[in-house]
Amino acid sequence: MPINIEMPKLSDTMTEGTVVRWLKKEGEEIEIGDIIAEIETDKATMEMEAFDEGTLSQISVLEGGKAPVGSVIAVLLEDGEEAGDAAPAVAATPSAPPAATQALEQAAATVQKSQTPAPPPSHTGGRIKASPLAKKIAEAEGLDLSTLTGTGPGGRIVKSDVVGAPASSTPAPTAPAPVAISPVASDEDQRVELSGMRKIIAERLLISKTTIPHFYLHLEVDAAPLMSLRQQINAQAEATHGNKYSVNDFVVKALINASVAVPEVNASFNGDHIVQFPHVGVSIAIAVEDGLVTPVVKNAEHKSLLAISTEIKEMAVRARDKKLLPNEFDNGTVTISNLGAWGIESFDAIVNPPQAAILSVGTIVEKPVVKDGTIVPGLRMNLGVSCDHRVVDGAVGAKFLSEIKRLLENPALMLI
Repeated sequence: MPINIEMPKLSDTMTEGTVVRWLKKEGEEIEIGDIIAEIETDKATMEMEAFDEGTLSQISVLEGGKAPVGSVIAVLLEDGEEAGDAAPAVAATPSAPPAATQALEQAAATVQKSQTPAPPPSHTGGRIKASPLAKKIAEAEGLDLSTLTGTGPGGRIVKSDVVGAPASSTPAPTAPAPVAISPVASDEDQRVELSGMRKIIAERLLISKTTIPHFYLHLEVDAAPLMSLRQQINAQAEATHGNKYSVNDFVVKALINASVAVPEVNASFNGDHIVQFPHVGVSIAIAVEDGLVTPVVKNAEHKSLLAISTEIKEMAVRARDKKLLPNEFDNGTVTISNLGAWGIESFDAIVNPPQAAILSVGTIVEKPVVKDGTIVPGLRMNLGVSCDHRVVDGAVGAKFLSEIKRLLENPALMLI
């Protein structure tokens, strides 16, 4: 019988996708594993893989068109079937013009996959995509595949989704949609439609700010030792064509080391208990056209300053080219947001759920400081940390921020 190709759920926050490009045409033969289209999600532009074989009979959503997750975007016919046998396709939302599709970016600054199990998807009796091994394990464990969320390509349920999964799950409650307060309109106003990423930013930050009890800490760092060491290292790098280090590279390294030294911050609130993570995953806030994306440096406690610097540079390039993959946003445990490049001296960031802390970094300022009773020129940098008070108490947050300060004022310690 005809096989409907549905808009896949390619990220945990995706509700609709945009067909950027079809790589197969109507009438072409499709094999399992073929890449048939490029789909833009709220996080990235991804390739869509075929899980069935047949002839591509009908393309329901044209390039540039949007469709909700689960809606039919194309139809495959098996050998011997006629085009008239195909079931009617579910209509997609109106196609967006190419300029609008370019505005959709990969992810929001607060789009972050939870370390706790994701709520199960809603199945409506359709075919559940699962690998043979996942089906076998589910049958042995008595698990209902319809209650599980697939993390494989196209939302397919794979082994890791069923191993250790509970027998049943209850969907997590969703926050109510914000009530829009309309401004006084005039004929000169310009209407700017929300991109997929801006919608996610609005939803996630509203949840964070209204459900997480924030508190904020600030301190000033003597940045002179850091700038001196960075200048020496980069001078050597220039002579040998090696990697050049940014100030942010050192701050990220300090954040990682402090998260290991104060593990209470590297944690998440989970209802009736706190989850403390064994590894540090640093979500790096990177500015893109329509907001921020936050790819993760994973298992960061095991990486050198060079490895961290190289990885961040590479992620930043792919973020702006919309080439990050959804799994590169997973497993973040703490976030850094650096606005120093824009001349911002101090700011308070909003906690990136389900994390418990986010570090805000300001620009380095030359200013007079008192040293040994004498006013002398100094280089100072303001750091702030926003914490989830359900997880982090004031004294713990202060210890964490002080450890970052100690490392930045003694940067050679981070090279050991």
